[in-house]
Amino acid sequence: MTRIEKGWDITMNKQNILVIFGGQSSEHEVSCMSVQTIIKNINEEHYEIHLVGITKEGEWLLVDSMDEIVNDTWRASKKHAVLSPDATKKELIIEENGAYQTMKIDVAFPVLHGLHGEDGTIQGLFELAKIPYVGCGVLASAVSMDKFHTKVIVDTLDIRQAKWIPVRKNEMKHVDKVIERIENGIAYPVFVKPANAGSSQGVSKANDREELIKSIETALQHDTKVLVEETIIGREIECAVLGGEELKASGVGEVLAAAEFYDYEAKYFNAESKTNTHPEFPEGKEEEVREKALKIFEAVDGYGLARVDFFLEKDTNEVVFNELNTLPGFTSISMYPMLWAEKGMETTQLVEKLIQLAYKRYDR
Repeated sequence: MTRIEKGWDITMNKQNILVIFGGQSSEHEVSCMSVQTIIKNINEEHYEIHLVGITKEGEWLLVDSMDEIVNDTWRASKKHAVLSPDATKKELIIEENGAYQTMKIDVAFPVLHGLHGEDGTIQGLFELAKIPYVGCGVLASAVSMDKFHTKVIVDTLDIRQAKWIPVRKNEMKHVDKVIERIENGIAYPVFVKPANAGSSQGVSKANDREELIKSIETALQHDTKVLVEETIIGREIECAVLGGEELKASGVGEVLAAAEFYDYEAKYFNAESKTNTHPEFPEGKEEEVREKALKIFEAVDGYGLARVDFFLEKDTNEVVFNELNTLPGFTSISMYPMLWAEKGMETTQLVEKLIQLAYKRYDR
């Protein structure tokens, strides 16, 4: 592999890659799992890997090795490290015992899921610092993280999605009016989701008015905006998108959830949940999913990677959009890398491709 652009050749000079993990979101633990996969698959002949872990409280720490992540001891680090927003510096500022040093950063890989990692905030920091980074930009990250705005965009694409009604926290002062509006628009059972939370955190199913109120209260613990959606009965399917100016869609995988729906516990901590990267579909449906995944990714101004989730409705075999994840999981059971492996792109190649896309966006 060679890369010679604007005067550098990474086969001759190692690039300093900053890998950031952890974070303040409810998906902190998943990030700590995903980052291990990423680190193992970065080509150390071409990159000098520097790790920064962000605690749940928002403390940035320099982590010396992956062993500290595996052993869950990294939070004991005494080295604080923050990324400077100064575009003329492009550096990490490290503090230990009152002494400071700096480290040049060439490219960043944010392995952060959910709030403050997948929502455009850290992407904005990279933009200020003018450091190439993996994944979607500020706009795509923000609108994709916020399910409300994702749905507003997809509504313009002639792609079916579940009927939905938004609820804001301040509206719950008049809970009876809120519930009446929902019941007039969507039949039970319904799903209730925080607008900004990943890995199905805060999601629950409501079968009646009492459960609906409790579900909204639960979702509001994660965000100030909540979506109430109709229940789609069907197969849960996912498609991976990869690329910049030239986009590719993977094959379509299927989730076989151990629980009633694919919530956080079922996804990461229930061994009975399964994924199938080559399920059988009715004729033409796989291609339809792939086309719609690309269309949605382009509509949100996506770049780099995303996993686009759909349902295949049971009675009609109609494809129904569910949600978009701009930094999908990279754990051992995550669908995104598995779908590309099914296409012949192993995770080491995938990680390298994502890094090269980061450089390419910066150079254009």
